[in-house]
Amino acid sequence: MKELKTSDFYFDLPQELIAQDPLEDRSSSRLLMLDKQTGETSHHVFREIVNYLNPGDCLVLNNTKVIPARLLGTKEDTGAAIEILLLKRRENDIWETLVKPGKKAKPGTRIVFGDGRLSGEVLEVVEEGNRLIKFYYEGIWEEVLDSLGEMPLPPYITHKLQDKNRYQTVYAKYEGSAAAPTAGLHFTKELLKQVEDKGVDIAYVTLHVGLGTFRPVKVENILEHHMHSEYYQVTKEAAEKINRAKESGHRVICVGTTSCRTVESAADENGHLEECCDNTEIFIYPGYKFKVLDGLITNFHLPESTLVMLVSALAGREHVLAAYEEAIREKYRFFSFGDAMFIV
Repeated sequence: MKELKTSDFYFDLPQELIAQDPLEDRSSSRLLMLDKQTGETSHHVFREIVNYLNPGDCLVLNNTKVIPARLLGTKEDTGAAIEILLLKRRENDIWETLVKPGKKAKPGTRIVFGDGRLSGEVLEVVEEGNRLIKFYYEGIWEEVLDSLGEMPLPPYITHKLQDKNRYQTVYAKYEGSAAAPTAGLHFTKELLKQVEDKGVDIAYVTLHVGLGTFRPVKVENILEHHMHSEYYQVTKEAAEKINRAKESGHRVICVGTTSCRTVESAADENGHLEECCDNTEIFIYPGYKFKVLDGLITNFHLPESTLVMLVSALAGREHVLAAYEEAIREKYRFFSFGDAMFIV
């Protein structure tokens, strides 16, 4: 197989197709169906997805919850503005963070947030220039964060989010993500009930999404790209549902690249899952042989991103790029608040 280059996954996306706001009705977004074998496409409304799921299929959803991880503070000594993004909890009140501007956050720097209910001290600089910060506060961390933090929307979304819940799935449960598993944003509780009523099993797994998801691939040979580690958990119940679908010849359909990466990381070489939790750095690109996944519901991703590489592993790079070109012609909405694609 020829060497894959990052530029092989480039496409030209008009700026106006980047969705800035979520739709009023989650399930009214558009849905492009892509046949992974033939490359054939068809156009639908997302809520029609129920027509393309079969009794006995297993739909895998990531029930992580985004924390309001963006904190705006000031340096205690100079009053200079500083922005912090919580990436990963290391222990109790010590977090790995992304700090802007980084050069102002040397070890020993103290930062104050809001009315002083929260303060932090930079402990050390770790890989990629991230900072370990220890936080100090009175009361319950989640409540303090909820009152002071903002949703960490991706940099390509410039509009302010009116309702925090629109950057959460309706089934979000376990806090820990710096970004939403956006393919799940299209589901409403009513639509999930219709899916279950049709005889589809729903399995919930957890993967806490880090910002590595959005980090651009900076190397031309994609094999040199290093994925960031993300924590995942598969419950006994979820493993049993997924195994049952596989063993009975039904499909496992993942909602989002994060659910896909979870089940592919957790499965043994035969595609069998057990209850487990671990960290994953799995990087899926063309040539990868899927052990569990049969179909994928996903959004439209950034050019040259690891996510475009993942969907290309499933449906073939030519099919995916042709489908993306069609989506651009048809004025589909792209990225986190955009439309969806069902590859099957």
